[in-house]
Amino acid sequence: MIGPLAKLLSRIRTDQSMTSSSMAFQSGASSSSSSSSSPSILPWNHDVFLSFRGEDTRNNFTAHLYDALHRKGINTYIDNELRSGKEISQALLKAIEESRIAIIILSQNYASSTWCLDELMKILDCNKTRQQIILPVFYNVDPSEVRHQRKSFGEAFAKHQHRFNDDMKVRRWKETLEEVANLSGFHLGNRNEAEFINEIVEEVSRIVNRIYLNVAEYPVGIESHINDINLLLSIGMNDKRMIGILGVGGIGKTTIAKAIYNSIAYQFEAICFLANIREESNREGGLMHLQETLLYEILGDSKNLKVGNVDRGINVIKHRLCSKKILLILDDVDKLVQLKNLAGHRDWFGLGSRIIITTRYQNLLTSHAVDSTYKMKELDHDKALQLFSLHAFKREKPTDDYAELTEDVVRYAGGLPLALTVLGSDLNVRRSIHQWKSALDKLKRIPNKDIQMILGTSYEGLDDNEKDIFLDIACFFKTKDVDYVIKVLDSCRFLPDDGISRLMEKCLISVDEHGKLWMHDLLQDMGREIVRQESPKEPGKRSRLWFHEDVRSVLEENTVTNKIEGILIDLPERDSICLHSKAFKKMKRLRIFINRNACLSGGPNYLSNELSLLDLGECPLQSMPSNFHGTKLIVFEMRHSLIKELGDGFKPKNLTTMTFDECNFLEKIPDLSSISNLKELSVQNCTRLVEVHDSVGSLENLSNLDFWGCSKLQILPRSLNLRSLRELFLQGCSSLHYLPKIECKMECLSELNLSGTAIEELPLSIGNLVGLEVLELHCCKNLKRLPNNACIQLQHLDYIDISDCPNCELAPPTNSSNGSTGLQVSNLQISCSHSESNLFTSLQWLDLSKTKIVSLPTSIKEFVALTNLDLRHCEKLEEIIELPPNIRHVDVVGCKSLERFSEVSKILEFNGSHIRSLEEIELSGCDKMHENIWNEKVQNPLLWKGDYEYDTTLFPENQISEWLSYVHEFLKDDDDGRRRGHKEWVIDIEGPHYLEEISGIVLYHVVFVKDVERWTTDIGCNTKITSNSSNHVCCIKEGVQLVNLDCSYTKEGNTPGYVVWVGYSNLQSFELKVLDNLRVQFDFQYSYEKVVRFYKSCRAKVVYKNERRANKKRKMDEERSFGET
Repeated sequence: MIGPLAKLLSRIRTDQSMTSSSMAFQSGASSSSSSSSSPSILPWNHDVFLSFRGEDTRNNFTAHLYDALHRKGINTYIDNELRSGKEISQALLKAIEESRIAIIILSQNYASSTWCLDELMKILDCNKTRQQIILPVFYNVDPSEVRHQRKSFGEAFAKHQHRFNDDMKVRRWKETLEEVANLSGFHLGNRNEAEFINEIVEEVSRIVNRIYLNVAEYPVGIESHINDINLLLSIGMNDKRMIGILGVGGIGKTTIAKAIYNSIAYQFEAICFLANIREESNREGGLMHLQETLLYEILGDSKNLKVGNVDRGINVIKHRLCSKKILLILDDVDKLVQLKNLAGHRDWFGLGSRIIITTRYQNLLTSHAVDSTYKMKELDHDKALQLFSLHAFKREKPTDDYAELTEDVVRYAGGLPLALTVLGSDLNVRRSIHQWKSALDKLKRIPNKDIQMILGTSYEGLDDNEKDIFLDIACFFKTKDVDYVIKVLDSCRFLPDDGISRLMEKCLISVDEHGKLWMHDLLQDMGREIVRQESPKEPGKRSRLWFHEDVRSVLEENTVTNKIEGILIDLPERDSICLHSKAFKKMKRLRIFINRNACLSGGPNYLSNELSLLDLGECPLQSMPSNFHGTKLIVFEMRHSLIKELGDGFKPKNLTTMTFDECNFLEKIPDLSSISNLKELSVQNCTRLVEVHDSVGSLENLSNLDFWGCSKLQILPRSLNLRSLRELFLQGCSSLHYLPKIECKMECLSELNLSGTAIEELPLSIGNLVGLEVLELHCCKNLKRLPNNACIQLQHLDYIDISDCPNCELAPPTNSSNGSTGLQVSNLQISCSHSESNLFTSLQWLDLSKTKIVSLPTSIKEFVALTNLDLRHCEKLEEIIELPPNIRHVDVVGCKSLERFSEVSKILEFNGSHIRSLEEIELSGCDKMHENIWNEKVQNPLLWKGDYEYDTTLFPENQISEWLSYVHEFLKDDDDGRRRGHKEWVIDIEGPHYLEEISGIVLYHVVFVKDVERWTTDIGCNTKITSNSSNHVCCIKEGVQLVNLDCSYTKEGNTPGYVVWVGYSNLQSFELKVLDNLRVQFDFQYSYEKVVRFYKSCRAKVVYKNERRANKKRKMDEERSFGET
């Protein structure tokens, strides 16, 4: 995939990895109903708070102002109680905080009231912390008197100074009053009081009206969106940001933008919500009008804001708004020119400004270089059910008799809020169940017009090429691999690389992390409805057919026309369709024919040479029609068909994919040399296939070759020269005795599967598979040997499965004089010479399960890259002496004869493991190993200290078998299921510790479980070491686990399963020569509810290079310390 689509997919996958988890519509926050707490409800309970001196204005000016505000519908708080006491009440403080605007009526005696002054301080605080708007009103006083505290204001403060000893409080009052007096406000002077009040009310109305936006009747799921978007907005940062809200029509972009607007508007100096930009800008002078609306909303001066043209409007916006902290929401943008003329750059606005853009088009946001994009997701099932139910039933859940039908509607709506709202309002409880069923049946055939109208606006903006691609995806290719679709559409002479990219940018389709094409179900319905409207009553006159009833009638009754370009047969259940003999003759423009599950009776005698995709599964054709050349054919599938040969006229030179799975009359793959572009050839389970033509071995573009299950296949091409081949599957070809010679270096082939074949040996040319990573030879009963010299060349091989190959040798016996050694292990021979000590240097996985191996040879250590060794159910395996140096996981489950495993012994004898990479050894079902571990029980070992609930027992160094036996008996009798041990263990080890004498410290914890079926092997323990002589913390994150979850391996029976974890540290990270007392902390992380009847214990042991010398030195230190005392 190349071009813009590849770039877009790369960017989308990056965005998904960064934001998908936090951007989901259905985030965890709950929203129960319209009465629920939601950010869409403003943080203000009052529009206006009136602050005034009661004795001056209560019964005149303030009363008239309150009445005027009330008549305008402005929610105004006025304190009508006569004030008593010295301190302002909590109720009044709360009323101030909950008011959007504070009108301060500064009259002659205002400053004489300490209550008024405290009120004023609170209002100024809310102005700074909550962006509350302050409107000072100078009533019969001059602003300069207030500002400089002259006349009555000066007299009042003189009295306060004399009355209060708190000079600081008086000073704060003065500063507050001066700050308020410097704000722009209203000065009565000698004006008419009625006109003065009207002027104030008009300004308040303008502010209030521009703030409140109706969001939604039922704001379900909105809160989580606001939380996510607020993280992107970072309101507290003093920068300028542009944020995009992206999504398909009807997903709730505008609703969320309104809710955001309502919830954060108070934090900005000025705000503006420009709605329906797509629609408004299409009108004559629309963009200019939008510019003027923006300026008026921000500046409030309608008389002087006629911009004349959009270019002048840009300059006015830049000049007038560059110093203002604004919130601007541009809703439903569909063209870049709209952004260029309304918010062309961040520098047009002041510091702290936020611009939010809602759109359906990713490319607009990318081109405009927004800072972040929030991609809307559909509602999850629970939120969708709740939203629909609120509209349909006026309750959060449906009534019982409508529950099943409600689920059908919710599934149909697919989490799209628009659809849930429209359908819920339409299918309300006033309609009967019968009417509901009828309406749902209709929706499946004819989508709701109101929903289609909203969704259809995106489709109308596409060009012809994009429309064709969209309709093909809606009708045929949803959930298909995007590369596959591009390949087909490219053959149809569309421009799919650019077209699919454009559809993704417009949120009409998406590509998931697996490369599959997706579109919302309602968008798919919209696309199919557009096709249906081409000819509502005559399906044969439509361009595309997919509905099974239409397809059946058209093909069986021969009502097809030349307009049909594509047909998909997808029946409700597998059934036969009787093709009319002349049906295909009329379809000259047929590009796509897909049969998913119909058994076609009667094969077509004509096929259009316009076909790009032909899937004729279960078709009785024995060869292709002579007139069909397939020159445009890209994909050709004939699953379960009666095909015997392709026919002489069939020359599909552009074909890339050919499938003949389960064609049981196909005996030979013919000459395919003319199909040089073929990339995939699948011939699975063709039970009569015997021979493959030599030409297949030379197809230079072939990447996948699959003959799985062709049990009679004997003859492959004489040689393979397939430089592009990535996968070759021959498993189950039980009659195949040889693999062809490999003529060239095949760097692309990564997987070769020969399992279940009859081959006796691999060709020496196997070394030419230089890129091979996986080699499957499971159950090759006749396989005698693998060529050693050739295998050395397979430098990328990291997995080889030679399980159940009883006669296989890894290399032939050698008589060379270079000291080579050969170890016969039952029927498996591993041979390694000193000159070839890097044997399998890249091998990472080795599967030897179910072989007759008796002893794993020491030469296994030569597998230096091996990380995983599978020895499951090697029932004759008795000992494992060595392991590869970088091994991580060893599985010996079911090795019933295994008695000696040196690595396990080292771990349990507290000698630690020398293999630092080792993480886990699985031991379940190793009966003899466990008999050695679980020795005879010791009577009354007295190993417990403390009571049951808080014991701190450590398992003893030299009594592992006795200790294990005791725990076994303890758990067997622990029928009450009490849990032993506790979450955190602390072990103190007395010092001093001389690091030059120490090899390290070995840490152990063991968990014994009685009910293993409810246990997980992931113990999850954080372990750290500290010392009194250092602030450093040494964290131990890596260690090895010994796992046994088999409860039936001892004579006593019902023995507990266990997991032993062993970790190690050399303590060098402390960077000290001597350490004082050490403290080891084990913090277990697993959840208790997942386990039943378990016991856990821990141990830590310091390992010295010379134990005797270390003890002698410690004793001398103790004697010296005692002498000093």
